[in-house]
Amino acid sequence: MTVRLDVQGISHRFGKKTALNDVCFKLNPGTFCALLGPNGAGKSTLFSIMTRLFVPDAGQVLVDGYSLAREPGKALACIGVVFQQPTLDLDLTVWRNLKYFAALHGMSGAEADKRITACLERVNMAERVGEKVRALNGGHRRRMEIARALIHDPQVLLLDEPTVGLDAATRQSITAYVHDLARERDLAVLWATHLVDEINDEDRLVVLHEGRICADGHAGEIATGRSLQSRFLELTGDNE
Repeated sequence: MTVRLDVQGISHRFGKKTALNDVCFKLNPGTFCALLGPNGAGKSTLFSIMTRLFVPDAGQVLVDGYSLAREPGKALACIGVVFQQPTLDLDLTVWRNLKYFAALHGMSGAEADKRITACLERVNMAERVGEKVRALNGGHRRRMEIARALIHDPQVLLLDEPTVGLDAATRQSITAYVHDLARERDLAVLWATHLVDEINDEDRLVVLHEGRICADGHAGEIATGRSLQSRFLELTGDNE
């Protein structure tokens, strides 16, 4: 079985501040993995490294066997990304936004149209193709960004706190949908969050605190018979 995402000994500093310290984990196909950590734990720095916005001081990332350092084009082609901050053009329609993104991946004509239609149907957004993004609510915008991340058929899906600012019902709906995606499409999903209610007992869980991994396993096992919230607070040193 090919390891979809292999993070090997990633360390990174900003001046005197250590953002990440020897971070290591692997994700297999069909895995939903929550990267759980408080604000400032290093989650966004790790995502910036995995998308090559930053080059780490030490370590390497392999995506579907491709080295992000030595074969960045091939590695990045295997990744779909939903960033924490929205990156849509609000004054373009849903269709035009996705058409533009498909073109960035070298797709045009009938191939692009087919993939866009399939991705919008997958996230229950097909009836909104002609609407401007500005008219969509937060949940529909997130669904659209997930559709955009899937257009080029990636093997790894990275989502950096994708439910920030959404109401509880919408958060639950999107979280459930991405869980289904991992199973149905054999994706390796890395879902960064600081919210334990987005994590199921059977999910793979990596807990990041102050740039280090302090737990890695199935969420139910890490909780050790308690609530995941209390276990998370214990691991991150906040027991008040």
